[in-house]
Amino acid sequence: MGRFDGTVAFVTGAARGQGRSHAVRFAKEGADVIAVDICKQIPSVDIPLATPSDLGETVRLVEALGRRIVWAEADVRDASALEKVVAEGVSTLGRIDFVIANAGVVSMGTDEPDPLQAFRDVVDVNLTGVWNTVTLSLPTLLAQGRGSVVITSSTAGIKGIGGPSGGGQGYAASKHAVVGLMRNFVMNYSAQGIRFNTVHPTGVNTPMIVNELMAKIFAEAPDMADAAKNLLPVDMVEPDDISNAVLWLCSEEARYVTGVALPIDAGFTVR
Repeated sequence: MGRFDGTVAFVTGAARGQGRSHAVRFAKEGADVIAVDICKQIPSVDIPLATPSDLGETVRLVEALGRRIVWAEADVRDASALEKVVAEGVSTLGRIDFVIANAGVVSMGTDEPDPLQAFRDVVDVNLTGVWNTVTLSLPTLLAQGRGSVVITSSTAGIKGIGGPSGGGQGYAASKHAVVGLMRNFVMNYSAQGIRFNTVHPTGVNTPMIVNELMAKIFAEAPDMADAAKNLLPVDMVEPDDISNAVLWLCSEEARYVTGVALPIDAGFTVR
């Protein structure tokens, strides 16, 4: 028996990294999964994004646990595409209990050809994409009279980190903004039994952080690398550490926890 037998978790950005970890952990605990990821590159984003084969591996891992999964290559900025995924997921799996609005991008390069476009794209994915994900799921949650929504923010949603580039500033702005969005949802939907929280990871051992570009940026800007250090003696946390928090927030143990911005940051934000 799993903690989430008979439930359905909707996870965006599910092809790799934190999103894959969340999808697989929910499946291990008995939940079926709706999974989406863009699975292609956004031109202004300088860090490689997930591929169709990455999403295919997430699907394989969930199915290997004996759980059902409805999946699609969909851009969270595209409300019409996302609406179709939600409709198919509810039609096939019967419900949505947990919404994990995890999809996000970062663009940290300082040689951006178009800083304004980089800013717009990061904000559109990280903020508009979250709004699309949550609002398109809400009718199902409201009809059920219960549900838990967890939005992935960042330590950049607590401190003004992210660097001076358009994409980096868009990252800090969007990760702060989803906290305000979460609090607005709490004010409007708590009476209907829906809970909303954000999680704020420090650096996580995923391809968003562990890649050649980020290594180059930190090598060329030691002050930025120093600013990214945690207080606990660990360079990065693991995706499963974030999944532990996400699953707890969705569990009955956290049934009265709502409106919380929860750091999983190894002490980073108190530096």
